[in-house]
Amino acid sequence: MKAFFISVFCLLFSLGASAQWKPAGDRIKTQWAEQINPDNVLPEYPRPIMERGEWKNLNGLWQYAIVDKDARTSETFDGEILVPFAVESSLSGVQKRIDDTKELVYQRTFEVPSTWKGKQVLLHFGAVDWKADVWVNDVKVGSHTGGYAPFSFDITPALVAKNNKLVVRVWDPTDKSYQPRGKQVSNPSGIWYTPVSGIWQTVWLEPVSEKHIADLRILPDVDRNLLKVNACVAEGAATDMLEVNVYDGNQLVASGKSINGQAVDVAMPENVKLWSPDSPFLYTLKVSLINKGKVVDKVDSYAAMRKYSTKRDENGIVRLELNNQPIFQFGPLDQGWWPDGLYTAPTDEALRYDVQKTKDFGFNMIRKHIKVEPARWYMHCDQLGIIVWQDMPSGDKNPEWQMYQYFNGRERHRSAESEANYRKEWKEIMDYLYSYPCIGTWVPFNEAWGQFKTQEIAEWTKQYDPSRLVNPASGGNHYQCGDMLDLHKYPAPEMYLYDAQRPTVLGEYGGIGLVMKDHLWEPNRNWGYVQFASSKEATDEYVKYAEMLYNMIVKGFSGAVYTQTTDVEIEVNGLMTYDRKVIKLDEKRVREINQRICNSLKK
Repeated sequence: MKAFFISVFCLLFSLGASAQWKPAGDRIKTQWAEQINPDNVLPEYPRPIMERGEWKNLNGLWQYAIVDKDARTSETFDGEILVPFAVESSLSGVQKRIDDTKELVYQRTFEVPSTWKGKQVLLHFGAVDWKADVWVNDVKVGSHTGGYAPFSFDITPALVAKNNKLVVRVWDPTDKSYQPRGKQVSNPSGIWYTPVSGIWQTVWLEPVSEKHIADLRILPDVDRNLLKVNACVAEGAATDMLEVNVYDGNQLVASGKSINGQAVDVAMPENVKLWSPDSPFLYTLKVSLINKGKVVDKVDSYAAMRKYSTKRDENGIVRLELNNQPIFQFGPLDQGWWPDGLYTAPTDEALRYDVQKTKDFGFNMIRKHIKVEPARWYMHCDQLGIIVWQDMPSGDKNPEWQMYQYFNGRERHRSAESEANYRKEWKEIMDYLYSYPCIGTWVPFNEAWGQFKTQEIAEWTKQYDPSRLVNPASGGNHYQCGDMLDLHKYPAPEMYLYDAQRPTVLGEYGGIGLVMKDHLWEPNRNWGYVQFASSKEATDEYVKYAEMLYNMIVKGFSGAVYTQTTDVEIEVNGLMTYDRKVIKLDEKRVREINQRICNSLKK
């Protein structure tokens, strides 16, 4: 009977906590918004490329306050906010704007499980936009700048037995400073969207040994049939042994070991399975850290055998290649915005949905447009077989833009502080995503937005990660550097420049608008590059443009990006509505022509 009453009390407490939260505002929402439980928000393990069995999710209702910048933090709060949804979003339950004169303060308490006794406790943040200062029990444990990459602090010395207090203080100037921000602006309009401030990805705790694996860098070598696994080890020593076991399902198919901080070179089986959009095979990895014969840490991971490169074909055209075979890479411009969560998908199912629909539409690639996603989004791309062109989110101010010729003007001169921050954040993003097989191309700049030292940045990016291609400036100021020339042309595709030494790609085209009543961010304000009145008319136009693109492949196009996956705010040029409730174009017809394009270079 006592257990019954405890259960009833816990249920009522949970229902009470849930009842205190509801989405703010009256704008359109996705179906997944209705599935959110404040007591169990985004419960999936947030770092699938390096997974441990024990962890604690800190998502949920936190206290928050909006205070003057640099004002002393007080114990007075404005209410509750649902983490990890940005304060400007509906799903936060707040939906308030802040500017560069304000800071956002979060607070919650947590307990460390007793089973973690004797372990180091790491506090992880998936992403916080932009500058975060963190305290545990009034002890400052760390600071971080950068809105798109994960960061962690060892908080062990600051912990107490029970009721630990966690405070996070965030400053986000949006477009009032130089930092990378993508499409966020203080006054949204046209192609510029609502700001995203504060915590927008999962916050979590993880117990580790003092000596533990801090990071993995996984690099396939298809030509030599090797898988190279390097580990960054906290408190590592030369005698530490790293052991990597590779599985195909439950079957061990390869293994390797190293000491002295060396990478493990794993010889893969002769009948190795390659990853591709047609066959996205992933090997399971089990990585162990061994000290004096004892396993002190182990993580689960995965890897794919794949290779991104370029090569001149029999007609003299330089093509994109995957696994030493030509492939026409074709996908949508994917901005990753949500009407209810803004930067943050309501659920993991929602996050996967966009990737799955891209696959259903017959594409083999996604250009992730000036945003970086949570790690699980890249896992979904790995699993479903989607190549990703990853943009660096833009920031600072723009130079002049020359699209129809190679650039002969004057580049933007950034301040030393701005330039250093760009390099820091871009490196963090590349480090964060390095081991995800789906990443095929790095895109440092888009349409001259914040573009500077293009040749230097492209070379630096390629030097840092030679395993991927570098698209130096998508539709931007063109230089003969990097691995491809990228044109933008709306609405219909056009090859107005051609590079005989690099693949020529169409980084953006399309933008076919179709208004769907009852699925609009702003019913009286919307636009597309061209607009039509029916799904058939919009589909006809899509197929017409796709046929034009198909006929340009033989003339030299090696990849293309259609704008865009979904409507976003007042843009109505998506294949789906912003709330994902309506597929706007004829999916069967779109898939048929897309598959023709994706398969056009297959031998």
